[in-house]
Amino acid sequence: MMPRTIRLILIATLLLILTSCWEQRKTDAELRLTEHQSEGRRVFDDHCARCHEPYSTRGLQGPSLHRLFKKQYMPSGAPANEERVTSTILSGRAKMPQFSQSLSPAQLAALLDYLKTL
Repeated sequence: MMPRTIRLILIATLLLILTSCWEQRKTDAELRLTEHQSEGRRVFDDHCARCHEPYSTRGLQGPSLHRLFKKQYMPSGAPANEERVTSTILSGRAKMPQFSQSLSPAQLAALLDYLKTL
């Protein structure tokens, strides 16, 4: 059996390691988002964040969207341009649902502006 002080030190060390792995979410101001991009971030949080990571290269249920518009191709192999990204959002693909009925044109435009900041 491990002495209590060693167990406490191990637990404290583990907690320190785990908390240093998670970055605190940056504010819109820290990211220098415009008002329109901030609206897009809220749309992302409401509709996309459960499946996609915005600032990490690891994916969740769907691929990471980090640097999406800075790449030549999306993970699907389609060109990473506004037309193809819009089509994917509206029509869905594979496991991704379509959002044509749940996003207004203004929300879609704000979301695209936010995705371009990733």
